[in-house]
Amino acid sequence: MFTYLINTRFHHYLAIFSRYISRTADGPLYLLLGGFLYLNEGLESLFLQTLLLAFLIERPVYFLLKNGFKRNRPAATLEDFTSLVTPSDQFSFPSGHTSAAFMVAAITGYFLPVLLLPLLIWSTLVGFSRVVLGVHFPTDTVIGMALGISVAMFSLNQIII
Repeated sequence: MFTYLINTRFHHYLAIFSRYISRTADGPLYLLLGGFLYLNEGLESLFLQTLLLAFLIERPVYFLLKNGFKRNRPAATLEDFTSLVTPSDQFSFPSGHTSAAFMVAAITGYFLPVLLLPLLIWSTLVGFSRVVLGVHFPTDTVIGMALGISVAMFSLNQIII
C-alpha cells in the first residue's frame, strides 16, 4: 500500500529529487572518498582500511542475499506500477544503494562524528528515493539499512580494536 501511495500520489513531486539522491549512492562518491583518504593518509589510514574491509564484506553478502532470495522488483510484481529508472538487475532484496549508503555513513560518522547526522539523513533519503523511483519495496531498503550498519560495525570492530 505504501509503495502504491508513493508511486502514484506523490511521485511527480519527488521524482526529480529522488533521481538526484539515488545517483549520489551509485558508487563514484565512494571511490572519491577512498582516493582522497589514500592520497592524504595512505594505506595506513584506519578510515580507509575500514571502508575497504566493509566493501569487501558488504558487496558479496549483498549479492548472495539478492540472488538467494530472488525477490522481484515492484514493477514485476504489482499491477499498474511504473518504475522511473531501469534497475541494474532483476531482483530487489536487499537494496544495494541503501546498504552501501548506510555503511559509508556509519563508518564516516565514526571517524568524523560531526558528519554522522547529515550522513544518516542522506542515507535515509537514498533508501526512500529507491522506493519513490519504483525499484524497491520499503522492506528492501530497511534490510539494506540493517546490512549496511551491521557490516560497518563489524568492520570497525575488526580494524579499530
